[in-house]
Amino acid sequence: MGDKDFQLNELGAQMEEQSDIPDTPRSSRDLEAVYDIPVQVSAVLGKATMQVNQLLKLGRGAVVELDRKVGEAIDIYVNNRLVARGEVVVVEDRLGVTMTEIIKTDRS
Repeated sequence: MGDKDFQLNELGAQMEEQSDIPDTPRSSRDLEAVYDIPVQVSAVLGKATMQVNQLLKLGRGAVVELDRKVGEAIDIYVNNRLVARGEVVVVEDRLGVTMTEIIKTDRS
């Protein structure tokens, strides 16, 4: 539970700060209803644009140049919405992502 609870508690604290209804207390307990809702998380290393004929010429071992440089932060999306930037890490024999920056957006 450790990190997950901490992150959800932070989100609860942010909700308290951003509450649109004055004098309505909010806590991380208010979030319990959404704990089991699945979300899609994507980590985008970079993007490339090419024509279909170029795509069809790609074969095993082909290299596609992305719009990012080595060491540059990657974008982290939740349900196709940019929420953070981070770095690729290796955890045992798998790749993972560590968040280095949370992207705050206005809800307009």
